[in-house]
Amino acid sequence: MTVEQTLSFAIIIGMMGLFAWGKLRYDLVALLALLAALAAGIVPADKAFDGFSNDIVIIVGSALVVSAAVARSGVIERVVRQLGSRLVTVNQQVFALVTAVTVLSAFVKNIGALAMLMPIAFQLARRTGTSPSSLLMPMSFGALLGGTMTLVGTSPNVIVSRMREEILGQPFGMFDFTPVGAGLALAGVAFLVFGWRLLPRDRKGTASMDSAFNLEAYTTEVEIPEDSLAAGITVKALEDLGEGEFEVITLLRGKERRFGPAGNVVLKARDTLILKGEPAALERVVALEKLQLTRGDKAQQVDAPHDEIGVMEAVITPESDLVGSSAGQIKLFSRHGVNLLAVSRRGRRIAHRLRSVKFRPGDVIVLQGDLTTMPETLGELHCLPLAERDLRIGRKESYLPIAVLAAAMALVAFHLVPVTVAFFGAAVLLLLARSLSLREAYDVIDWPILVMLGALIPVSESLRTTGGTDLIAGWLSMAAAHLPAAGALALILAAAMAVTPFLNNAATVLVMAPIAASFAAKLSHNPDPFLMAVAIGAACDFLTPIGHQCNTLVMGPGGYRFGDYWRLGLPLSLIVLVAGVPLIMAFWPLGH
Repeated sequence: MTVEQTLSFAIIIGMMGLFAWGKLRYDLVALLALLAALAAGIVPADKAFDGFSNDIVIIVGSALVVSAAVARSGVIERVVRQLGSRLVTVNQQVFALVTAVTVLSAFVKNIGALAMLMPIAFQLARRTGTSPSSLLMPMSFGALLGGTMTLVGTSPNVIVSRMREEILGQPFGMFDFTPVGAGLALAGVAFLVFGWRLLPRDRKGTASMDSAFNLEAYTTEVEIPEDSLAAGITVKALEDLGEGEFEVITLLRGKERRFGPAGNVVLKARDTLILKGEPAALERVVALEKLQLTRGDKAQQVDAPHDEIGVMEAVITPESDLVGSSAGQIKLFSRHGVNLLAVSRRGRRIAHRLRSVKFRPGDVIVLQGDLTTMPETLGELHCLPLAERDLRIGRKESYLPIAVLAAAMALVAFHLVPVTVAFFGAAVLLLLARSLSLREAYDVIDWPILVMLGALIPVSESLRTTGGTDLIAGWLSMAAAHLPAAGALALILAAAMAVTPFLNNAATVLVMAPIAASFAAKLSHNPDPFLMAVAIGAACDFLTPIGHQCNTLVMGPGGYRFGDYWRLGLPLSLIVLVAGVPLIMAFWPLGH
């Protein structure tokens, strides 16, 4: 072993130790590893930052933006919610939710797919009395399995594809992962439908930000436009869309005013409705039924860049100039440049139009305006801003993100443009079309992951340039000398699955892929099945909450403990290992 190889191994082992220790965040660990490699001289100074310009960073960042736009489109949510009323038993709920998140994760980033469907899982749990802990971990594992089916489903696939291009001159295609990934997803979903019983039943999730507010329901005012889907349906049918989470307080039709309208009253275009309910339910019905929010003041257009327009919640203090006045009287928009969208008042129902509601101390209001000046405006009004939460009342449903994603995947599938260009272009088009604001785009990009990738690419490359990968491959070859070909493939798959919980899935691929390729070469095998095994193993971390963001995301809401993951994850890991090896060998033969 040379001095350079010794230094390279020491840095990799030290990095893995810091990852496992968990006291330093993974992006800082990666930066320290890069700095150590520079100081040791195994990464040249002129190549130290090449990782940040690597296609992997662009693809992962762009995919996160596209996924967020799809999640905010409302289309997927509408489809899944239509099935919700038929899901009564836990088995049915697990099957529907896990299948939905698995399929969706093949086309958008798995963390985005999971975040999109978690609110629906909570709604089902509340309505049927199911424990959220029975649903969330199976959904997380389904998202991980679904991500293995396409190139863009999960970061390990993107990285393996890029590394295959560096090793063999040709990257994996968009659907090269599908045969193996789909087979594992089918086996995994079949297990999870019944395997959820292995989870503890007494877990209680941590309170969400929404529940921490503990507010009375919001009251808002909407108008039914000519093209609204609500025109022609009854009041009860509209309320049923909210599954009990909102109600129609008042119906205004011309000069007629009906308080608490009967459920069989048919709604007409240009009707005005006063709605009361949870913010998420109001957001959903406004978007899905194409209702038009009626602001508290006549003016509606905020004079600010679209990306800076948003909503904030605030409490009216006793000293506020708003107390005793209505939005119409105080001319909120013309004087302060903000629109009133909704009001929440504890202990009393609001049945009047927003512009005529007289504010009281303690009322919580939702204002729309320029987010850069909103804090100053709230100060002038003597209102206290509430902690920020995801409130998107007034967002409209759109099929554009779905169409742009489909077009990007088609361009890659038919080899018309590289995956980097396709998804970068898709992200830019969606930002241009305002499917996502620039502020939201910067928020959804997982910057620590991108920093880690950019820093670790040169470090992992140093393992190859110093001959370290060939050395490890030689050791593995001696260990696999008496194993059949399937055993050698299982060894790589198991190693990737074992390392991922401690190293992070992206880092696992960067370290393991060159080793797997060298290992295959020493055994005179085709490197493709071994690279595929690394991608599958790195994506399938079912044993801990720290190896993948999906597992971390459900830990708090599901009330899970660290040791709960192996209960469901260990059998699923064995299924992936047992089913994965023959599937890889069937579609990616070991011979050249």
